[in-house]
Amino acid sequence: MTALTTTRQQATGTAAPASAATASVTTAPVAATPGAAGPATAPTTTPAAAPSAAAARRILAASVFGFFLVGLDAMVVNVALPAINRSLAGGLAGAQWVIDGYTLAFAALMLSAGALSDRIGAKATYGLGLIGFTLSSAACGVAPSLALLITARLVQGAAASLMLPASLALIRQAFPDPAKRNRAIALWTAAGSAAAAAGPVAGGLITAAVDWRWIFFLNLPAGAAALALLAGTPKLAQAGSAVRARFDVLGLLSSVVALAGLTYGFIEGGAKGFGTAPVLSSFAAAVLAAVVFAVAESRQAQPMVPLAIFKSRAMSLTAFAGFTVNAAFYGVIFLLSLYFQQVAHKSPTVTGLLFAPITAVVSVVNVTVAARMVARIGARLSMTIGLTGTAGAMLLLLAVRPDQPAWALVLLLVPVSFAGAFVVPALTIMVMGSVPAERAGTAAGIVNTSRQVGGALSVAVAGALVAGGDFAHGMHVTLIGIAVVLAVAAVAVQLLAPGRER
Repeated sequence: MTALTTTRQQATGTAAPASAATASVTTAPVAATPGAAGPATAPTTTPAAAPSAAAARRILAASVFGFFLVGLDAMVVNVALPAINRSLAGGLAGAQWVIDGYTLAFAALMLSAGALSDRIGAKATYGLGLIGFTLSSAACGVAPSLALLITARLVQGAAASLMLPASLALIRQAFPDPAKRNRAIALWTAAGSAAAAAGPVAGGLITAAVDWRWIFFLNLPAGAAALALLAGTPKLAQAGSAVRARFDVLGLLSSVVALAGLTYGFIEGGAKGFGTAPVLSSFAAAVLAAVVFAVAESRQAQPMVPLAIFKSRAMSLTAFAGFTVNAAFYGVIFLLSLYFQQVAHKSPTVTGLLFAPITAVVSVVNVTVAARMVARIGARLSMTIGLTGTAGAMLLLLAVRPDQPAWALVLLLVPVSFAGAFVVPALTIMVMGSVPAERAGTAAGIVNTSRQVGGALSVAVAGALVAGGDFAHGMHVTLIGIAVVLAVAAVAVQLLAPGRER
């Protein structure tokens, strides 16, 4: 079994920050913010009083802490996979589902989890996710067999899908002031991006120093700390009557089947070929379920996801931009992780450390520059600059060679994280500034789902290209393809996105 098989999904499971956008939902009008595509409407709500500054900071800390855990666990297992296989003796093909199971549950349930957040409240949804994530982490750490470990990872991915959109909805509700909200979003995005970059480093170091089980055990005190922070926060807002209405069972089931089929098809297609019967059947089931979902939502009085939300240019374009930036970021981590080990013959620990500077660059840019740039020039132009810069960074990576020193490789990686760090906060700020607070979970679920699909597709296609023979040629084709898609997204955002969203 090649290193390609053992790490083909290295990049699909995290999430750097998400976005959403305006929507026409049902009844009471809500004033549109600058940059929204027309007036937005939403169900009548009974909002709670805005939290105090101290309470808002506590909410932010809980949200950022949990989001970091979600992103870290999507990536931390990859370097530890050979050690897991040796310990549980299930074969590398089976052990790969320790990664894929998390990815599958995470992506398939994200959309319905966002809708659930709007129905029962972001705090309740986030708390349920944290509890499930912490308990399933303990189950992963003590799992005596590969089958039980994969099962626990499926539960962990499902819990993570509850946490991600709810954490962003909490921030949207806790910070009604746009300027303060933008700074909070910058911290949130920095946590997610840093977690994605830190995952391979942490996984390699923990596995080498202690044991692979500790990559899960360390979630226990971290999850408990996040729960303690969340427990002391006030209730933020009460969902409107339309949001609290009868649960949309058909919409829930069809969305889960569609997203599960799509994600499974990408995972297996990258490993076994996109023309195989199981993969084609999976895609066919996804298409059929998507049709059922669209029909069901169009006929529901209170749908899980109002289809009118997709008429917003802000929603459509930020989802597309999120798709492309995830495809770029996780595709690069996946490709170069393999390249460094298979072609340049570097150890897993050294490979992980080569990605460490990305963590610092993303965190610094997100916190110190990105939000201020949005406030100064607007989200649309910030996204355009970031997407264009990331496209250029993809082309710079064509210069990677196996005989280059570590410092040269790091210098070639830095532009990817620097340019990409401008895109994600702008996405999130545009979305959270224009979506009604009571629909923040749904909107976050939509865009995070798009980003998960982008990451899964990128890794699957890249894996298929580099597995065919000449690794360097396959990598170059992938990088050029990603650069083209990023450039298209940059043009679309600049020409079609709403005006300056600050």
